[in-house]
Amino acid sequence: MRLLLVEDDSKIALFIKKGLKEEGFAVDHAEDGNDGLHLALYEPYDLAIIDLMLPGLDGLSLIRQLRESGSSVPVLILSARRSVDERVEGLRTGGDDYLVKPFAFSELLARCQALIRRAGRVADPSSLTCADLSLNLLTRKVFRGEKEIDLQPLEFSLLEYLMRNAGRVVSKTMIMEHVWDYNFSPQTNVVEARICYLRDKIDKDFERKLIHTVRGVGYVLKEDTAA
Repeated sequence: MRLLLVEDDSKIALFIKKGLKEEGFAVDHAEDGNDGLHLALYEPYDLAIIDLMLPGLDGLSLIRQLRESGSSVPVLILSARRSVDERVEGLRTGGDDYLVKPFAFSELLARCQALIRRAGRVADPSSLTCADLSLNLLTRKVFRGEKEIDLQPLEFSLLEYLMRNAGRVVSKTMIMEHVWDYNFSPQTNVVEARICYLRDKIDKDFERKLIHTVRGVGYVLKEDTAA
């Protein structure tokens, strides 16, 4: 999953980016409201985390313009403002959730995961399944049948994206947009390499293969009924 963080406090931004990347998220960071709005309008994000007190363009104005543009990206507001009226204003402007500073990273992570699940309309809010493959979004455990599969955070994020799009072919570009940040070159073979690593863990020891290559198009996660 790819997130946008708009936060001008360098220490808080570093704290959030480090924690989210360790959990397998790709994180783009903007230090002011104008840059944040530009990224939010022209890059595909699964979630935006936006501080209210920003240089250039304040957080409420950023969110308002984002919603006026037709964007439905989930927004988690960060703010030191504690009053009920201020929280209500943030939510009415277009925010989906509101977290008051200072906060525990565990709560930030849980709120991010909840907003992404809600936006994805996952029927079961805690897990994704495809054939005998299951991925738990809360415990971050993956099983193929009865066998637990150990994945690195980036591999987990890649598998989650494939499972959220099970049965649908996703291109290399789509994968990079949602799993990696914008600093990765589209010419790199990082997607192919990670798919290969993931196949070794998900498919290698099983008769029925789930991760398939559609030549010239991309990849699809589905049960191989022909096996």
